Amino acid sequence: MNTSLLLCTDLDRTLIPNGDAPESPAARGWFHQLVASPNVILAYVSGRHRALIEAAMIEYALPLPQYVIADVGTTLYSVTNDGWQLLCAWTDQLIPNWPEPALLQQYVQFFPALTLQPTAQQAPYKVSYQLPAASVNDAVFCQAVQDYLIAKNSNVRLIWSCDDATNTGLLDIVPIAASKRTAIEFLQQLPGVNATKTVFAGDSGNDLDVLVSPIPAVLVANATAALRTSVQQQAAALHWNAQLYCAQGGWAGMNGNYSAGIIEGVAHFYPEMTAHLW
Repeated sequence: MNTSLLLCTDLDRTLIPNGDAPESPAARGWFHQLVASPNVILAYVSGRHRALIEAAMIEYALPLPQYVIADVGTTLYSVTNDGWQLLCAWTDQLIPNWPEPALLQQYVQFFPALTLQPTAQQAPYKVSYQLPAASVNDAVFCQAVQDYLIAKNSNVRLIWSCDDATNTGLLDIVPIAASKRTAIEFLQQLPGVNATKTVFAGDSGNDLDVLVSPIPAVLVANATAALRTSVQQQAAALHWNAQLYCAQGGWAGMNGNYSAGIIEGVAHFYPEMTAHLW
């Protein structure tokens, strides 16, 4: 019987220990052992573009994944030792009703608080902005932008997150069909992904659509208290409490931050997948 696990993890401040919280010294070593199992299919799910993901893999000695979901769900790659292959079947699903990025940029000029991010942060199916996070109520502001774009016949998805290190709000405008969750659900159905179990790990606002969903998900312990409260409340409202686990530390004496939290979450949902680590 197939017992494979599709392990999907965000990178920055989830697997990558680039936040203020400390990383348990042994955590990434345990993570390497976990994903080395032939029963684990590893997928990175990130807002980064391919070049930045590859750079992070080198800098932090991350294991080679089998799949990468990049650009907040708008690009999907199959990865082997021979290279990266863009899966156009996913891209094809994003094309219908996607406006020209130049047109979206024209519309968004109505909101002067938003500043277009550098060209390197843009993608064919992602238009990215930033603004001082403390300057707006994110939910109200995003709804105002969404309503304005709908009035312009632009039915798109808005993904909000916050870079707490710089107190910068990040707003990505993507096709209505694109998100981390929809990309993971597409990945689950691929013929080559023969997994009966899935776990997602995240830490921030652009992980929200997966953290509050039917997909078993772990919020690493280094996530902000405000996000933890919000995620727990939303999961409760949608009756998906059982699909959410908030890491708190304790597995193998580790603190639950970053990769320690990922492993703790896998152990919570599927303890048999971590039994070989002891």
